[in-house]
Amino acid sequence: MLSYIIRRILYAVPIIIGVNVLTALLFFYVNTPDDMARKVLGEKNVTPAAIENWKRDHGYDLPSFVNTEEPGIRKVTETVFFQKSVPLLWFDFGRSDRNNIDIGQEIRTRMWASLAISVPMFMAGVAVNLFLAMMLAYYRATYIDIWGVILAVVLMSVSTLFYIIGGQYILGKLLRLFPISGFDAGLHSVKFLVLPVIIGIMASIGTGVRFYRTVFLEEINKDYVRTARAKGLTEGRVLFKHALKNAMIPVLTNVVVSIPFLFYGSLILETFFAIPGLGSFTIDAIQSQDFAIVRSMVYLGSILYIIGLIMTDISYTLVDPRVRFE
Repeated sequence: MLSYIIRRILYAVPIIIGVNVLTALLFFYVNTPDDMARKVLGEKNVTPAAIENWKRDHGYDLPSFVNTEEPGIRKVTETVFFQKSVPLLWFDFGRSDRNNIDIGQEIRTRMWASLAISVPMFMAGVAVNLFLAMMLAYYRATYIDIWGVILAVVLMSVSTLFYIIGGQYILGKLLRLFPISGFDAGLHSVKFLVLPVIIGIMASIGTGVRFYRTVFLEEINKDYVRTARAKGLTEGRVLFKHALKNAMIPVLTNVVVSIPFLFYGSLILETFFAIPGLGSFTIDAIQSQDFAIVRSMVYLGSILYIIGLIMTDISYTLVDPRVRFE
């Protein structure tokens, strides 16, 4: 197992480097430093001299990838890519291009707000989806199953914005049960988190229930389930004890790979509810064309995704003794 994990980590190194290079290439060919300078300076203050000064102050006056004016190793080191993107490999995120804040410190501060909304939403969402999916599988081919699937399709067809706007209007404005936006420290933040968590769970029910129902239906048609029924076990015992246990691999694939991304929270929910998490941090950076923040969040996302894949593989051995990694 240890050797497998080491191999997976080594395989991830070229992927991480590739993400870094691709992100930098997209930046220089889609959104150049000149474009970002114009965005930050504003139309009234844009002059060629002002753009050059901004680029020099933020380290974008160097060549992009190769400095032909420098000899030897300095051809590579004296470039924007080496000075801006390479330090990400050891998690040196640097400072933002727009307001010069410490990106690493901002990530460490904002991640707690993202976790405050995403952890309860994730845990409650998985529990609700699994329970409803097992109920539909238990009552398969009945009106409960048919109408449950129809409702799941309807729910997954509705945009998340509809849930957000509807929830804010009904539960926040009309019934005044929860505040529509805002955030606070400590336990005072609970009242601001309940509504986005409820909306996040509602938005995930359609997709989650359909996926887990398909997994359970595939499992209960296998030979070992028919054998369990032939021995006289009740349908509930067959489903909740035998089928559920053997269906855990696809369930874990869907669940465990999502865990690292809890640090991001929910981009849309954080933006609409004014929650100062990493999701809103990323959206604001994209809107303001702050490439330093966008580059850092893309790199962090690739790291988290690789961690999620490794955690998924390890979790397989915990639920299925047949799975072994050599």
